[in-house]
Amino acid sequence: MIEAPIAYVWARTNDLRSWTDLFTEYAKVEVLSEEPGHLTFRLTMHPDEEGRVWSWVSERRLDREHWTVRARRVEPGPFQFMNLYWTYEALTPDTTRLRWVQDFTMRPDAPVDDAAMEARLNRGSAGQLRIIAQRLKASRSRTQSFAATRSVRQRGGDMRTLLNPASTGCSNGISGAVELAPGERVNEHYHPYSEEHLFVAEGTVRVDIDGEPRTLGPREAVFVPRQVRHRVTNVGTGPALVVFALGPLAPSPELGHVDTEDEAPAAT
Repeated sequence: MIEAPIAYVWARTNDLRSWTDLFTEYAKVEVLSEEPGHLTFRLTMHPDEEGRVWSWVSERRLDREHWTVRARRVEPGPFQFMNLYWTYEALTPDTTRLRWVQDFTMRPDAPVDDAAMEARLNRGSAGQLRIIAQRLKASRSRTQSFAATRSVRQRGGDMRTLLNPASTGCSNGISGAVELAPGERVNEHYHPYSEEHLFVAEGTVRVDIDGEPRTLGPREAVFVPRQVRHRVTNVGTGPALVVFALGPLAPSPELGHVDTEDEAPAAT
């Protein structure tokens, strides 16, 4: 059992490029080809007790609608075949059961037979699942940095959402901050499903709420109800930093924000 929502567990465990952070046995993951729902990749393990490095190509097919993954080794190595089946089950909104089944047959000239490999895989899989559960639980509460978070600028300012379902598995809201140069603004918009809290950490801004302007300085905050149009403009002489928090979340990210204004003016 993993103490995280199913969507978060799905996203993290199917982000192959981060597998070296989730699994202890993999030294390198190379994505060779990628299209929606289908990836081909090379896995390279850490050296074994005798210093040998094992590497092979696999493919992975994702079915998010049914929370299942089918994978197979394209380069089977000592196996005649190796197929894997992953299943995800939401036990509660914040707990997920992840299970994988490995179906295989060893080649006659393999160094171990089916029974020995089954015992090895059962031991290894149980250990890796425990490690994944621990690491995913810990990752939900790790510190998020403004500098390390992707910048979004199409609505004006340098906006970064630090805490969101993708970064923490949170399910009821998001939060972050927007940095505005003097004269710069975040375009007018509204949130159909979410109310918003705005807190000015630095600078002086004008917040227009449903056409009514109000000026906020450092350590001041204002509430924006859902469905209400609003914009934020830096009216000070220096940079402004505004912290935002929205909740509850829209059914999907593209439904959470409606623009009512075109391009924002450049900073002065």
